[in-house]
This record gives sequence, structure tokens and C-alpha cells, in this order.
Amino acid sequence: MANNSVSGEAVSFSEEQEALVLKSWAIMKKDSASIGLRFFLKIFEVAPSASQMFSFLRNSDVSLEKNPKLKTHAMSVFVMTCEAAAQLRKAGKVTVRDTTLKRLGATHFKYGVGDAHFEVTRFALLETIKEAVPADMWSPALKSAWGEAFDQLVAAIKQEMKPAA
Repeated sequence: MANNSVSGEAVSFSEEQEALVLKSWAIMKKDSASIGLRFFLKIFEVAPSASQMFSFLRNSDVSLEKNPKLKTHAMSVFVMTCEAAAQLRKAGKVTVRDTTLKRLGATHFKYGVGDAHFEVTRFALLETIKEAVPADMWSPALKSAWGEAFDQLVAAIKQEMKPAA
């Protein structure tokens, strides 16, 4: 699997990285609906055309901030991303269920998601976390830990990016 290194060892995610992710996720978890929405609004701020990739946003009269389907989707994506990050070291791999990973891969494939989209999403995630945690908590190490966790999740999704069976 893509999450494993060439030597067959589990992904490299240090105790320090795990501690930083767990501590920051504990702070953000209680406000994950609001933070998740800010995460997606940041994606659309950086790449406005990305909103057209979501069928529930096309031809919608409702503003992005008030769209109930976006709110639900944003929270579920943010929580899944954070939970996968929190489990990374203990599990040694991305712990999203295989069926979910296959569905994510097929969906991202179907909508033509590419590296540029993942890069915008990574940027938006890190900026959103930076704004969501206390200012004295944000550091290069925290940014690196979340970046690594996101990269592992993306690698796992990319492994499954093929047409739905």
C-alpha cells in the first residue's frame, strides 16, 4: 500500500508530530463544524472554480457560508482528515475504512481531481488550522506535522483513484 515505505515499515510519523496533531485536534474538535466550513471557504477563496466540482453547489442560490449541504460535507471532510491524522502514528497507516477510501478515490477520479487541487486543499487546511489554534501553538513543527498527515491521506486516496468498479 502507498502508505508503507519501501522497506515495508509503517509510515514515518514521529511521537512529536503525533503529540502536536493530537493536542491541536483536541482544541479544534469542539468547533469542527465551523472550522470545517472555514476550511472549504478558504479552498474556494484560493480556487473559486473548485466550487463547480460539487454538484450541490452548482446552480445554488444559497451563499456558500449558508449552504447546508456544504456545511455537512465540510465538517465530515475536516473531521475525517483530523481523525486520520490523529491515528496515523498508532496505526502506522491511514486509518480511513477501505470502503471509504475506495469511494473517496473513485469520487476524486470521477471529478478529475489532480495534484493542483490537492495542493490548494493542503494550503487551505494548514491556513485554517493556523487560524483555529491559539497563536502560541502554531509553529513550523505543527505545520509540518499536519502537512505530513495530509500528505499520507492524499497518498492513500490517490492509490484508490480509478473508476468505480
